[in-house]
This record gives sequence, structure tokens and C-alpha cells, in this order.
Amino acid sequence: MDSSIVIISLPAIFRGIDLDPLAPGNIGYLLWMILGYLLVSAVLVVVLGRLGDMFGRVKMYNLGFVIFACASIALSLDPFKGGSGALWLILWRVVQAVGGSMLTANSAAILTDAFPSGQRGMALGINQVTALAGQFLGLLAGGLLAVVDWRAVFWVSVPISVIGSIWSYRSLRETGTRKPGRIDWFGNVTFTAGTGILLAAITYGIQPYGGNATGWSNPMVLGGIFGGIFLLIVFCFVETRVKEPMFQLALFRVRAFAAGNLAALLTAIARGGLQFMLIIWLQGIWLPLHGYDFEDTPLWAGVAMLPLTVGFLIAGPVSGYLSDRFGARLFSTGGLLLVAASFGGLLTLPVNFNYYLFAALLLLNGLGQGMFSSPNTSAIMGSVQPEYRGVASGMRSTFQNSGTALSIGVFFSLMISGLASSLPHTLNSGLQAQGVPAATADQVASLPPVSTLFATFLGDNPIGHLLAPSGVLDKLSHAQVTKLTGHSFFPQLVSGPFHDGLVIVFSVAAGMALVAAVASLLRGGHQRADQQPPSGQGPDQGPDQGPDQNPGKDPGKNEKGQPKWRKAPSS
Repeated sequence: MDSSIVIISLPAIFRGIDLDPLAPGNIGYLLWMILGYLLVSAVLVVVLGRLGDMFGRVKMYNLGFVIFACASIALSLDPFKGGSGALWLILWRVVQAVGGSMLTANSAAILTDAFPSGQRGMALGINQVTALAGQFLGLLAGGLLAVVDWRAVFWVSVPISVIGSIWSYRSLRETGTRKPGRIDWFGNVTFTAGTGILLAAITYGIQPYGGNATGWSNPMVLGGIFGGIFLLIVFCFVETRVKEPMFQLALFRVRAFAAGNLAALLTAIARGGLQFMLIIWLQGIWLPLHGYDFEDTPLWAGVAMLPLTVGFLIAGPVSGYLSDRFGARLFSTGGLLLVAASFGGLLTLPVNFNYYLFAALLLLNGLGQGMFSSPNTSAIMGSVQPEYRGVASGMRSTFQNSGTALSIGVFFSLMISGLASSLPHTLNSGLQAQGVPAATADQVASLPPVSTLFATFLGDNPIGHLLAPSGVLDKLSHAQVTKLTGHSFFPQLVSGPFHDGLVIVFSVAAGMALVAAVASLLRGGHQRADQQPPSGQGPDQGPDQGPDQNPGKDPGKNEKGQPKWRKAPSS
């Protein structure tokens, strides 16, 4: 919930610290406020999961709650204004992400240790679905709390994190298998640096560069992408040579683990794209067309997206329970097909849609994602040996968090590309028709589309924001100003170009969901939990295909006990 609560509250936060995030030179503050938490989470969860395997998952989990609580308190006490205030928030959001990563990296492993295979899908389903539902509930909570006070967005985390710290210390006990060892420093450094540089470069790719609408031709962006990829290649080479690697590459030879993580990555990218595009669609076009002030749209966008959360909450625990009996493949694959179908349905909607049909498609998408997430998580976590569950949980979280971060760069770039082809001409002619001088209209229309997107994303009046620096609104008649800054002028003006961008975005998201469905289909068959041999048969136990297979079988051997692939030295 805390990873998304800030997104919807950004207008109130920036007003509270007296900073215009869309002014030249300030866009970096905006990007890091949106992405700082996600980037740190994506980078650190594997490292922290590995440390949980070595020193105790409950210890790492408890420490994560304490760090999260301290950072939440610091965020709510920001003493600065302007750029200093933004840097304070970004810094403590990064610290908060470290604590949150300790929680997410080890929670699935703790549950996998605690529950037998016949109940694991239900337990992990509840855990996974509440986490995903929290991302969307955060949008609603942020909208409600930002109306009260921008600091309330951070206050709400304080009692939860403090009580959670006390509760976890009093109630949780180590039940898993620890695997003491040495820290792989070189692997940690290359992975952290490579992942962080790559994701940051992709994020900055959405900013304009030179005369281009996006920054993909920026040498810094290209250097970051290729540099990050190079460091990750070095990391993979290192991990095959060190005695105790942090990243168990051999796990990718387990089909359920590899297929499940690939499906999770693609689904996370598609889900992140859906979340951000829906916010822009609702806040920039649909809600203003139905009489809502731009300043009120963040709250009502969260309310309008509730059917998506409802779908998660219904399908997740149910599919997790049923997957314990019938296997992950049926529900995960079927859920992804529903997700792809919902994207296809969204493609057919007009920009000014009927809400009930829109809500039905969101519900279908939520049901599909809930059907996929719980069984998929259970299959991934059940496919590894007990002593590697912490690092496996971290690897799973890395794919999921990286997908969310990647979605911003990918889908914002796709949307900007769609807008860049038709928005400038449409905006120019529309402004001149309302009395805006040609020179000013040309100047505004030539601005990068990302400025317009972020203005709607922040619940700001886009026309008012674009024309304010020129002072032209003071020279127009009252009727013209009212028309330009009213509820309908901007939404009607950009509906066509925006729909062009939506077609690109949702088509790509549907394609990703279908590829993820194929990966899920290839995860392997199922064996009922009540037909599986008992667990506890030594450190090499662990199913080859997740909970769908024999949990007493060594994933590195075939039915005759012969090696089917060479184990890593630490296995």
C-alpha cells in the first residue's frame, strides 16, 4: 500500500513543500518521488532474501519493520521546503524501501516454511493478493488523506509499522532451514549497480532530449542501459565462479521456477502499465468530462478503480486454495487469458466510456490477476529447496518490482510516442480557435507531451499549467479563459491523440499477458498434495515443478537418481 500511496498524493505533497514539479529542472524530483521506492525495492530484495537464508528470515523481517517505522516517522516530519524538502522525502523513501524490501524479500519464505504443501497455496495467495490489492488501495487512501493534510499520507504508516514491529517480534519464530555462509560481495555490488543503473536509465528515457519527445537517444540514457546490461552480464559470470553465490542461477533450470518468474515479470509490466494509464485516462479526460474539477480527480480516480481491487480480493485466496488441489498451471494460465481479454475489451472502449462496462472490464482484469498471482507464487516458492527459499522469494520479488519500474519507462514512452504524432497539431489549432495568439499556441504545442501527461497525472489543470508561464490568460476575455480552463476543453481536445496512445499501450499489454500465459502453461503438470510423499527428507528436498510435483525429489536428479544438470557448488 505504501508503495503507491505517494503516487496519488503527489499534488498535495508538492504543494505542501512549495515546489512546482513540472518547472524546468524539477522533473527529476517528480521521477524520484514516483520511482525511488520501486527502484530500491527491485534492487535489494534478492540481497536481503539471501541474507535471510544465512542469518534467519524472521530476524530480517523484524528488522525491516523497525527500519520501515523509523523512516515513516521521518517522512512525516519533513522540516524543509522546496528542493530541500523534496530531497528529504526522497532520501527517507529510499530508507523506507530498504525496510520494505526486508519484509517482501522474506515474507513468502516465512509462509512457505510455516505451511505444509497442501495449505501453502492458500497462505501465499492471501499474502500475495493483499499485497497487490494494497497497491490499488494505496491510490484510494492517498486521495482521501491528501485532502486532509499531505503529511497524513506518511502519518498513516507510522502506527501500522510500529504495531507491526512489536507484533512481529512477539509472534514470529524461526521455523525454516538456515544456510550459513559468506556474503558474495562482488556479486552483490555488480547486481545492485547493474540493476539500479539499468532501471534508472529506462526511467529517464521518458524525459525529452534535444528535439525528441523522449530521451532514448540521450547518450546518458543509452550509456546507462548498456552499462547496466554489461554489469549484469559480469554478475552472471561471477555467480558461476564463486563458491557461495547470492543468486542461485541453477534455480532457473527448474522449469516451474523459471516459467513462473518469467510470467510474473511480464504480468508486472502489464499491470504497472494498466495502473498508470488508467490514472491518466481518468484524471485527464473521463472525470473532467463528467464535471469533476482537476484538483479532485486523484481521489475519484482511486474510487473508480476499486473494481480492480475487488477482483484481486475475490480471486486470489480462492485460486490459491484450489491450486493446492488441482495445480497452479490451470489457474495461472486461465487468469492470464482473462487479463489479456480485459485488455482487448479496454481497446474497444471510447475515451468517454460507459462506466459500468469499464468497471466490468476492470473487475475481469482483477479476477484474472488474482487467479494468476496466488498459484504462481505458490508454484515458485514450492519449487526450491528449503534452504534457498529466502533468496528465491527475493528473486521473485525482484522480477515483480522490476516489472513495475520497467512499466513506467515502457508504457509512458509508448504513450508519448502515440501522442507526439498528433497532439501538437491538435493542441495548436484548438488553442488558436479560442483566441490564443499563434506564437503562444505554437510554443505550447511544441512542448514535449510528457509535460501534458504529468500535468494530468498530478491532477493539475493542463491548459492552465501550459499557458500560465506566457501570461496569455490575463489578456483573454473571461469567456475564453472559462472555456480554456473548463472541464471539457482539454479532454475533448486530446481525446483523439490520447486514444491513439491507448491503443498502442493496451495492445502491447495484451501481448505481454498472452506471452506470460504461454510461459505459465509450460510450468509443468500437477500432483495432488495428498498424494505427495511427506516433507522433511533432507536438505535436497524440493519439487521439480513447484507444488505440482513430488516435494521429496531432488530437483537436480531424474527419476533414476542420476544428475540431470550440474549443481552449483553451494547446492
